[in-house]
Amino acid sequence: MTITKLMQIDAPFIVAEIGQNHDGSLGMCHAYIDALADVGADAIKFQTHIASAESTKDEAFRVKFSNQDETRYDYWRRMEFSEEQWHGLKAHADERGIMFLSTAFSADAVHLLNRVGVDAWKIGSGDVQAEGILAPILASGKPIITSSGMSSWQEIDKVIERLRASGSPFAVMQCTSAYPTPLTDVGLNVLDEMQKRYDCRVGLSDHSGKMSPALCAIARGFGLVEVHATFDKRMFGPDVIASLTVDEIGQLVEFARETALMNANPIDKDAKAEALAQQKALFARSVSLRQDCAAGHVLLLEDLAEKKPGSGIPWSERETLVGKVLRRDLAADRLLRREDLE
Repeated sequence: MTITKLMQIDAPFIVAEIGQNHDGSLGMCHAYIDALADVGADAIKFQTHIASAESTKDEAFRVKFSNQDETRYDYWRRMEFSEEQWHGLKAHADERGIMFLSTAFSADAVHLLNRVGVDAWKIGSGDVQAEGILAPILASGKPIITSSGMSSWQEIDKVIERLRASGSPFAVMQCTSAYPTPLTDVGLNVLDEMQKRYDCRVGLSDHSGKMSPALCAIARGFGLVEVHATFDKRMFGPDVIASLTVDEIGQLVEFARETALMNANPIDKDAKAEALAQQKALFARSVSLRQDCAAGHVLLLEDLAEKKPGSGIPWSERETLVGKVLRRDLAADRLLRREDLE
């Protein structure tokens, strides 16, 4: 059911990306699984780094944020988990009913995740042209989510062509590879263009660190959303500044589900108005008197007042009452009724 929901165009599906926000702590990864399952996220996504298969000591830091890692290679090594540990994370996610995803950053990582039993693949922005990663992913037959943050339209076209040819279910995510992403660079318009261009499941992978891009995407009908997750925006790590808190993700999940519920239940305005006829009568207006009048009084237009409820003579008929004679004394705090008239 979760896989079906992932690829169902009109279904809300919230992916919480942990990235490097665990800072190499296996315990923190398990804590994120519990926390995000508690707030209703559909999937939790990690990143699987195997330094020796992915990087060299020539790889520079995008931002030199870590004093304990001399090189980015050292950092990737510190982010590694053993295959047994990955199996444990997958089992924990399954137990909590949250889909387990992890982006593979090398062919070795793809094979490891295949053994672990990853539910679907996420291809990162920088690896949509990485043949060593793409080939085994395409061969697996599992659903694929591909990002597009570093790609031109021509490059995305080529990837989509390969995905279609593979026969695997797939989705494409609008993404801007800036951490954090300025709101002016989120590119909500690209979602519409992707939908027209590829006619597939389209979503937003957002790095703004704000809720508004994801909320806007969902409101526009793009329910597949990925955001980075952190316990607190004061935590350590390169992704924290581009993340939402777990509580914010819970609010996002609630918004997505409520939006889907409203979209799935259109109303017939006329039928609804008819069903509310009794309530409508309470709020409508009828004819009353501006002041107490005695029996025998001949009604003038200025005698009449428009008051609730709407169960008396409709205010629209007031002019037909002019010249009528009151049959009995009538107080201003009661509706005028036809039986009150001669």
